[in-house]
Amino acid sequence: MRIALVVLSGVLFAFGTGLHPVFVLTWLAPLPLLWAVARMGGRAAFAASALAWIAGQARMTPYFSGTLEMPIPVVAALLVGPALVFGGLAVVYRRLVLADRPLRAAAVFAAGWTTLEYVLSLALPHGAWWSIAYTQSDALPVVQLASVTGVWGVTFLLMGVPAAAATMRPRAAGAAGTLLAVVLGFGTIRTATATEPRGESIALLATEHPNDEIDVASPAGRALLAGYVAQARTITAAAIVLPEKNFVADDRTLPLLSRPLARLAGERRTVIVAGVTRRTAGTVRNSALVFPADGGRPAEYVKHHLIPGLESDFTPGTTRVTVPGRPRWGVLICKDLDFPGLVRGYRSDGAAALLAPAWDFHSDAWLHGRMALVRGVESGLGIARTGRAGDLMISDAYGRVQAARSTGRPGFVTVSARVPTTPVTTLYARFGDWFAWSCALFLTVVAASALVARRKERPGSALPDPAGRIGPPL
Repeated sequence: MRIALVVLSGVLFAFGTGLHPVFVLTWLAPLPLLWAVARMGGRAAFAASALAWIAGQARMTPYFSGTLEMPIPVVAALLVGPALVFGGLAVVYRRLVLADRPLRAAAVFAAGWTTLEYVLSLALPHGAWWSIAYTQSDALPVVQLASVTGVWGVTFLLMGVPAAAATMRPRAAGAAGTLLAVVLGFGTIRTATATEPRGESIALLATEHPNDEIDVASPAGRALLAGYVAQARTITAAAIVLPEKNFVADDRTLPLLSRPLARLAGERRTVIVAGVTRRTAGTVRNSALVFPADGGRPAEYVKHHLIPGLESDFTPGTTRVTVPGRPRWGVLICKDLDFPGLVRGYRSDGAAALLAPAWDFHSDAWLHGRMALVRGVESGLGIARTGRAGDLMISDAYGRVQAARSTGRPGFVTVSARVPTTPVTTLYARFGDWFAWSCALFLTVVAASALVARRKERPGSALPDPAGRIGPPL
């Protein structure tokens, strides 16, 4: 029976997380496992929990090693490291449940996993990419919590609610149910009272082509550029965003790209953002050239956060770029949207929306697009993201998708929608990762109190075991 429950959790994690999660299953995944570990020995609970997590994440191995070209040792660390933490948290959860501390058990389990996600967002070069919170991106009432706590509050909820239910204690289940009701009520009211964006119209334009990157001076590059210019002439919008790394240019060939796009921007009175691999002065930069609506000199944004391995030859940027005027638009590139701090920086600059050339890998189109959507909810911004080999998607400050279309079809694809003229005020934009720090502080306090309690234990005392013997609480 217990083995079956552990296997069930592994299956639920497999389909409730990953590149195409079923968001309802994410809530259910920890429940069978945590019910079972409270009825196991400590070592068995650790092993079962670690194995359940690895089983649930094993489906990501081809994506990590194949698509992202991560070395096998790194892939193994991404699977095994969190699994060990998950197992350790399950052991602590078991001890607290058996000590009749169900609320503390659920809170420690949820806070521990939330803290792990936050630490990894700081320690790894992938930002907040590694979070189960994105599984809820299409559940709008739930994802509104990110406007208060960032993704960390959503993670806490996803782990805490099933952990409380698994204790089978009315007071824990009641507290978790009340918390969930408050969150859903807040999210429902927030989305129901939100107005539709009434700002300028943004258009996204992309096409698939066989080569990864095309030199703008080559016949294929000239033909591709001519196709983009012809398509853009049919679009009426305040800004047009092209994909990431659409062309390759150096100092000599860059005018072949910048002159026609600057001329088009001036003629159409529209801002054009174009992704370019720019080679200059011995360096390679992943850039977005921003051509102003008056046809003037373009500004250049250089991608801050590069993909390890795949972009090891590129030089990262360090400055933010905004398009002047009302509204103000910030410019960034693809993976930059995995970093909440950069988005909050644009929010503090006064940006109301972000224009993002991007390049996905088809298989991760949904996930990476939804990460961008959540960044908008966190900081109260509209997001216009042109994902080559992915989705063209425009979302508002509440995570509502205004327009979306896949690029996985022949010819040019375009969508357009309005983005807000002013940002929406959020607690997360103002106070940042306060909730993640609160989880870390809570764990510190609990650990310190447990240490003090251990020192006060009488000789020979013991914690309870699955047979039901009761000992001093942690």
